[in-house]
Amino acid sequence: MLAAVTTSGKRRPKSPAPGRQSGTATGAQSRAAEVLHRVARLAARSADPDVALRELLTIVVETFSAQAGSIALLSPDTGNLETVIQTGLPEGKAYHNLRLGHGVTGWCVFNRRPLLVPDVRAEPRYIAVRPAARCEMAAPMRDDEHIVGVIDLESDRINGFSPADLALLEQVADEAARVMQRLWQLQHLQGKARQLESLITAGQSLVSQLEQQALLDTLAREARTMVQARAGAMYVLQPNAGTVRLVALASPVVPSLPAAAVPLDSSLVAAAIHTRRQVAFTDVQSAEYRELSDLPEDPGLVSLLATPLIFEGEVLGVMAVFTDRLHRFDNDEKRLCAALASLGAVALQNARLYARAFQSEDVLRKNERLTTLGLLAAEIAHEIRNPLTVLKLLHGGLGLDFAEGDPRRTDMRVIGEKLDQLESIVSRVLNFAQAPSSLHARSSLADIVEDTLVLVRLKLAQSKVSLHFDRPPQPLYVEAHKGQLQQVLLNLLLNATQAMPGGGTITIRAGSESRSGGRVALLDVSDTGSGVPESMRGRMFDSFLSGRPDGTGLGLAIAQRILLSHHGDLTLLSTGPSGTTMRIALPLAK
Repeated sequence: MLAAVTTSGKRRPKSPAPGRQSGTATGAQSRAAEVLHRVARLAARSADPDVALRELLTIVVETFSAQAGSIALLSPDTGNLETVIQTGLPEGKAYHNLRLGHGVTGWCVFNRRPLLVPDVRAEPRYIAVRPAARCEMAAPMRDDEHIVGVIDLESDRINGFSPADLALLEQVADEAARVMQRLWQLQHLQGKARQLESLITAGQSLVSQLEQQALLDTLAREARTMVQARAGAMYVLQPNAGTVRLVALASPVVPSLPAAAVPLDSSLVAAAIHTRRQVAFTDVQSAEYRELSDLPEDPGLVSLLATPLIFEGEVLGVMAVFTDRLHRFDNDEKRLCAALASLGAVALQNARLYARAFQSEDVLRKNERLTTLGLLAAEIAHEIRNPLTVLKLLHGGLGLDFAEGDPRRTDMRVIGEKLDQLESIVSRVLNFAQAPSSLHARSSLADIVEDTLVLVRLKLAQSKVSLHFDRPPQPLYVEAHKGQLQQVLLNLLLNATQAMPGGGTITIRAGSESRSGGRVALLDVSDTGSGVPESMRGRMFDSFLSGRPDGTGLGLAIAQRILLSHHGDLTLLSTGPSGTTMRIALPLAK
């Protein structure tokens, strides 16, 4: 049955007179059924909404024998009608941005009902586009009470469309709205699936990026791709200086990045940093933003969404996406950017910690060399002191006393002074090589281990090495120099990692046992490497002995000397194809 428009704007079915079913009514029913069926099948014919809209316009133009037609949709960004498909209209003459209430189509959407204009020359609401047009009708596309657009048709004849045509067009428009909503929802779901897949891929890519600039470049690129924006950018906050700097930009136009940082009060993204929330800007090309020096030099950038990167309450920077048109970012886009920014914050913090870990390792290596030099200097000074002591004794025992004015008297005095000077130098070297006892303190062995593990956790993760350490059930306290014990542990952990180039497991076990001198704490460090070569087992604590081409051969020698200075010991407990275990023994504090 055809539908008529009631005074309330809602449709009610037209009922034919009882007992009468004219051929005209039957033909109208058949015509309506056919066109509605064709419209309903659009969803099955194509999953592309643009293709479906083109086919829809073809159907309605053919059905009503129109000379021209168009379909306009409501823009969520501007709230205006934008023509998306047209036929029969002069090129460039369609109204692509029509405000609600303007023209016949704008009136239909604003009043939520169809409109028939038998003669457009007598209609003040008509906006002339085609000089030949004489009759126009339009119907809003409604899905329940939600209007998504409008269908507009023109005829070159006065009264080219009838009220029955308008009623049928209303039915077609409503059915088209339901079909298009299903296609848009499907497209939206497919887009969300692609975005989720991109987010997962981006997360995997970010985890593998340990160099900070490469990570920032990846974040900017992934943000642009996922939101399908014109550009993605990364800003890094420098909190001590109160500045922010644009450090990465993914854009079809690649302007040079500013060399200097920008004060926060002159920064485009300062609002996101201060509020710790996402901030959207409708048009960054407007006059109020032109003076901001951290805006990329690209006139094609229009709307902006800025998302802060926050890690454990600290703002690290801002991720920004720019569109090339006025755009209102919806909740899905905001959530997607927030998720990517969260992943980026964690990855950026990991990259910074990784850099610090490598710096710490370099410092420890340098300290290791300095310690070696100190020990070598102490050994040399010790060896010099013995013959020097003999020389002093012999010199003092000679009892030579030359007369005044005899040059040999001066020579003997100078020799004595120089012997005293040499003894002073040797004593200073020996004293410098000894660790001050004031740096020894009562410490928990488990705490020392856990603090050391923090320094190498990223190194272990990069090397695909898992580490297991369970605190002992009873606290084990030792009197020790914490830094030196950490150096011993770091050496053992790095050696174990290098013994497992393909990854593996390191296990640390703590315990205690009684010995003749009292109770001692035991710390076993085990790996799953290939073991120590047989030829090196008996000499592994010798200086300058290394099994690696880039090794110094000093690590284990220094570690053992440190433990000996703590009245402890370092021993090879076991080794073989299944792994190696090194044991640290230290006296328990009383």
